[in-house]
Amino acid sequence: MALYSDAAMVLFYDIDGNTADHDDWHSHEHFHERLSVPGFRRATRWLARNAEPRYLVTYEVSDVDVATSKGYLDRLNDPTSWTSEMMPRFRGMIRGFCHITAGSGFGFGQAAMAVRFLPAEGKENRLFTWIAQDVLTAITSRRGIVSAHLFQPVPPPPMTKEQALRGRDQAMPWMVLVTAYDTDALDQAVTAHLAPENFLSNGAIDDITLGSYGLHYTATAEEAAKVEKPPVLTPEQRASGGPRG
Repeated sequence: MALYSDAAMVLFYDIDGNTADHDDWHSHEHFHERLSVPGFRRATRWLARNAEPRYLVTYEVSDVDVATSKGYLDRLNDPTSWTSEMMPRFRGMIRGFCHITAGSGFGFGQAAMAVRFLPAEGKENRLFTWIAQDVLTAITSRRGIVSAHLFQPVPPPPMTKEQALRGRDQAMPWMVLVTAYDTDALDQAVTAHLAPENFLSNGAIDDITLGSYGLHYTATAEEAAKVEKPPVLTPEQRASGGPRG
């Protein structure tokens, strides 16, 4: 698949209140924490350009079995104080572990288009074949495009203490994620290959969401392992815009 693995956890969500505080928590504490869990390979946060919800986060993982691994569930059932404060502010969470079942190209460009959709009953194979054989390679053959992948979800993981703090998540649908270094080229590729009518004529139901996102922050488990665990910050330190050492 030319990503770190052929599995990922995907999240879409909004944050109530100060998004700068969320970004600080997510970058300072949460990414390092998640990338320290065995099986997590790379974490990437995307920020909406023209999309809802505001955030798209992808965690490439070694296998979807990470969802029920002891290391992951132990972490989710013992949230930090900052995480416990943050969780109730999440809105509209769509979350799920996925197999990355088809792909073309490699890496992530700075611009992304996420297409969320569901197959009509009995049309799963038709829709998969169209995307895997006709769409992804055609998209990445265009100048300015970096990668295109199909994500197909597995059943939702068990409820945990962390999820209970924010409420039950919505199930993850199918997703095509296309990334590019050229935003105009991405827009042209979307028009040519990812129009909703193309999905409808190849087996998707009439509930298709396209969202444009920009790369906000990305890190790998190897990078996180080279630095010490970030220090716990007091509320006063979190509010500081200056050095917090």
